Amino acid sequence: MEKKITVINGDGIGPEVTAQSVKVLDAVAGVYGHTFHYDYCLMGADAIDQTGEPLPRATIDSCLQSDAILFGAIGHPKYDNDPSAKVRPEQGLLQLRKELQLFANIRPVTTHNSLHHLSPLKEKQLRGVDFIIFRELTGGIYFGKKEKSEDGNTASDTCTYQRFEIERVAQLAFQYARQRRKKLTLVDKANVLESSRLWRKVVQDMSPIYPDVKVDYMFVDNAAMQIILYPSQFDVILTENMFGDILSDEASVLSGSLGLLPSASVGNLTALFEPIHGSYPQAAGRDVANPLGSILSAAMLLDHVGLANEANQVREGVNWTLKSGFVTLDIDPVNNYSTSAIGDLIAGFITRHAEQQGKTGHNQLNQSTII
Repeated sequence: MEKKITVINGDGIGPEVTAQSVKVLDAVAGVYGHTFHYDYCLMGADAIDQTGEPLPRATIDSCLQSDAILFGAIGHPKYDNDPSAKVRPEQGLLQLRKELQLFANIRPVTTHNSLHHLSPLKEKQLRGVDFIIFRELTGGIYFGKKEKSEDGNTASDTCTYQRFEIERVAQLAFQYARQRRKKLTLVDKANVLESSRLWRKVVQDMSPIYPDVKVDYMFVDNAAMQIILYPSQFDVILTENMFGDILSDEASVLSGSLGLLPSASVGNLTALFEPIHGSYPQAAGRDVANPLGSILSAAMLLDHVGLANEANQVREGVNWTLKSGFVTLDIDPVNNYSTSAIGDLIAGFITRHAEQQGKTGHNQLNQSTII
């Protein structure tokens, strides 16, 4: 198989963790006979520094011509700490979502037994946690009309949704629920918000199309509490843009580290894959960041292009590193491995597995050998 992948390194630790994903993808390509063509493009603070804009037109064009996009992270203190900045890295990400019509953000949330001690929750609450959050990504309050009075003392942000915007992300969520435990939870605030009442009406109208999926409804404040008290009750969570932003970040603490969780943003034209963490500029260039969220995002990319077996091999490699104690600084401050070493380990795992299965004539351990 031959695929074109646009790579956006972004800012901070973005280039370091993304490099490990490319390393793993190259290992997959070498073992299974695929060819991945990478086109490296600018976005974020790095793009502003080089071009004056957070999302150059060349990046958009490359994304539109690619089979998938691998993305690092964006953000820089010089913009975060300057509320008067006219051009900001985050503007590029919002524009990219609109340009590529990336209407659904998909975030799997799982926990690992060996890392339960890192979570602020008790171990009994973490057992069996395995759910996916579907967040609508191009509508709602983030993209609604914004107004501020001339005296600067009054401001408003309008939350607007149309039926078709809800239907397309709900359809994906229902389809995923069918492939999992057949339970979908719509999170809204229908007791207060008119937009939430539309969400509930649309999902109720769609529910008979998926009679095998059990649908329940939960107000967002209760959902925030339930994710902490009883997270294993969830299978597929469906919600609007702002609620999804908040709840998915809350859910990330269940795993024990922000560096562990991947995400996908899918739409009508292509799909983008990125770890959920930010750019973490304090760690940039130190080779200490956790690349597993990025590598697991690359596994989701492989799923997207129809390489499910290869994607599972990547996930097995990640699980092997965690079970074996090959972890980064955020997980173990005493006995830890560098960002690049983790990438080497997983790439080596994929190669060795293929050798054991007789899929390749290569006979090397590379840098994955641990002494």
